[in-house]
Amino acid sequence: MAYSTSVNISIETQAENIIQEISYDGQEIYQPALSMSDNLSKLAQRIDFSKVDDDTKQQEVEIKSEEESKEPSPNVPISGWIDSVVSKLKRAATEICVISDVLAVTKEKRYMILDPIPTESIETKPMAQIYLRKKALASASNIIMSAVDRLRSSQNEFIRNRTTPDFHIELLRLRQNWRLKKVSTAIIGDLSYKTAGSKFGQSGMFEVTKAEDDVQSNTGTSSSSPSSSPSHNVSITKSPSALRVTVPTELQGVSYIMVLCQKDQENIFNTSFNLLGSAPATPNPDMHWQQKLEAAQNVLFCKELFNQLAKEAVQLQATIPHMVVGNQISATVFPGIQLIIGLCHSSTNGNPNAILPSKTDHDHVLEHSLHQLLREVHHRNTHQPFPHPSSGPLGPSKRRAVAGPNAADRFELLEMSKSQTLLEQIIEQAQHFFMRLRTEYVIDTLAKEVKDPIIISHWNSLNSPTQACVKVTIVSHGFDCICRTSLVVHVMKKSLKCICRDGRVMYLSYEPQELRDLIFCQIYQHQIMGVQSVAKTQGWQFLASSSHLGLGPVEPMGNASSCLLASPIGDRLISVKCEPQGNVSVSIAHSPKKDFFGGQLVKERKWENLGGSFKKVRWDKMEGKNFLNKIELLMASLTNST
Repeated sequence: MAYSTSVNISIETQAENIIQEISYDGQEIYQPALSMSDNLSKLAQRIDFSKVDDDTKQQEVEIKSEEESKEPSPNVPISGWIDSVVSKLKRAATEICVISDVLAVTKEKRYMILDPIPTESIETKPMAQIYLRKKALASASNIIMSAVDRLRSSQNEFIRNRTTPDFHIELLRLRQNWRLKKVSTAIIGDLSYKTAGSKFGQSGMFEVTKAEDDVQSNTGTSSSSPSSSPSHNVSITKSPSALRVTVPTELQGVSYIMVLCQKDQENIFNTSFNLLGSAPATPNPDMHWQQKLEAAQNVLFCKELFNQLAKEAVQLQATIPHMVVGNQISATVFPGIQLIIGLCHSSTNGNPNAILPSKTDHDHVLEHSLHQLLREVHHRNTHQPFPHPSSGPLGPSKRRAVAGPNAADRFELLEMSKSQTLLEQIIEQAQHFFMRLRTEYVIDTLAKEVKDPIIISHWNSLNSPTQACVKVTIVSHGFDCICRTSLVVHVMKKSLKCICRDGRVMYLSYEPQELRDLIFCQIYQHQIMGVQSVAKTQGWQFLASSSHLGLGPVEPMGNASSCLLASPIGDRLISVKCEPQGNVSVSIAHSPKKDFFGGQLVKERKWENLGGSFKKVRWDKMEGKNFLNKIELLMASLTNST
């Protein structure tokens, strides 16, 4: 037997309101909920009173009369929900009218009084209330200030008892200078140059922990095992820093790059280059974390630099192959001269008793240049010149970026694509270093050997790593105003560029003898030019001059130069000959000839005016400070003798 039951199901609208607007960030803005009056107005708007005709109104009147008599008639139809709503509205209007009449009656106060019953008034004392409020505020402030004093005293006592600074302050300082990231529960930092485009595979990760926790744990361990070693007791000493930084074993210690320039392969493989400290030393807890990280980053930088140089030394195709043995790189700068680059590393890690690699005579300038070259590579990787593409990989230089608009040809593009490696650049700097040393040695040696004239050299203070300039001035003491010879020498990588006084440009090789010969030629040319200048001041006549004299024996170096001078009245002649080896010979002649005798063959007297034979002057017996001073005295004596 089945029973049928009816269940009332109520269907309600959703509690959420209608979405009015959706902002750009995805936030939904809903319409506010309707009040009771708004909801009533909304329902009233749904009534269409135009459809209610006269018949419907008659039916409503009949329904109303039936309701009053409570005798419904079955012949009158009952309207729908619209009729009920209209009837309810009419009832509400009637009640509102009644309430309005009641309020109008009560306002006149003639028929009804709605005022409350008066009570006895309480006398208020405003000053007493003020005093009470002041007392309450004073008691509250005293409670707060006492709590502040207790907190301040406890904080000061904690600071006095604590030897290490705050952990969070130290960690903030560490974050300001080093890259950190948190992995699970540990804080890991990075010392490498990966952000600068480094291709070195060595990991530069270090771990940061709280020093106080480590000290407490170590203290507990030592108390549980009283038979600990003395070194262990030293290692658990409380650190002055709140941080404890742990770096990898391969980055502990001291490391630096040593550059040597040696000749004839003497002691090329020095034992001081070997990696010291096969067993890593005990870490020093008293070392500050900043010093420890700087030392570790320096070790990482030196290893990266040496690794890059070793890779380039193997890849470069040089005339004399470069050699890489262990932690040493050997490259040939000039024949017989070697450039040695070594990596020195000692894993002392702040231990003062450890043995550091011995430093021999090394070049600080080239070592600084090596560090600077790698740092320039890192800076160039992070600072690309404009214009560069807004998207895509960066890499082309500024010249290649504008090669299209400038219509660069194939040759220019090939030149742009060429770049020098770090090893090539340091070899060129070493070659220039040797050329500069040789030039300095030649000029200083000649300045010591040659007393007359005086050789003065002035080196330019603004030079590039592969080019330098020196100005060599040759003067005679006392005659520097009337005669001065200048020679400009540009020191290149493998050659010398010499610009003479007359504008001639000569290129010399790296052999120092060529520069020595050139300066000697400039010296005797200066002497001839000085003789001519002195002759002009004395009134003597300049007859002839030759910088490449073809007479006499063949000189082993260069050519001799000479000049011929005549007295103001032409009765005296002076011949000066300067040889490249520094020898000077001076001869004089008289005109007319004193030994002329007429005969049957020579009857005309005009041949008496021919000059006589030249007689050599004993130059070493002449008085005078220098060569030009002796020439001046000789001209003066010959002029007075006439």
